Order: sequence, then structure tokens, then C-alpha cells
Amino acid sequence: MKVLLDECVVQDYRHDVVGHDVYTAGYLGWAGVKNGKLLAAAAAAGFDVLVTTDRGIEHQQNLATLPLSVVLLRPASNDLEDIRPLTGELLRILTNLPQRSFAAVG
Repeated sequence: MKVLLDECVVQDYRHDVVGHDVYTAGYLGWAGVKNGKLLAAAAAAGFDVLVTTDRGIEHQQNLATLPLSVVLLRPASNDLEDIRPLTGELLRILTNLPQRSFAAVG
């Protein structure tokens, strides 16, 4: 699965999401791109899923018309130490994630 980590997710987390092609928004030059445009750009670039910690995304986007899947991580903070415990659940979700769906972890 081709996974895009939103800029709010610590870039080093890409090493924890094993078994998938993982890119970061910062690496692709998409830092600062707002959610709607980011989702469209990611879908056009062939990404299957956006992983984010932006809790507003489920209220800012029409989840019924997502151009790709979105997984919201809900850690205590955006620190890598708080995100890492969610990895097992994230990897389980990614194995069976339907296209253009929304899921939350944590």
C-alpha cells in the first residue's frame, strides 16, 4: 500500500510503518498544503491512504467523497513516543482498509 504521512506526523514514523511504501508530505514538498488539496494531490499521485493526527479532518472533509482512504491517529501528543504504541493497530487496519474509507486509531 502506498502511504502518505501528513506533515503533522513525525517524519521518522515512516520507519515504523513496515511493509508499505511510506512517504511524508514534507519529503514530497507538500508541507503547508491544506487537507482538501493534499487529499487531491495524494490521490492523483497514486497514494492509497493518508495517515494524519489532525483531529479536525473528520469534520473538515466530506468523508463520503474522499478521493483516498484516511487513517486518523489519536495519540496523547504528536511525539514519536506517543505515536509508536498505535503502530500495531495501524498496520492491522492497513491490511484490510477499503478504498476511500475513514478509520481512527487510538
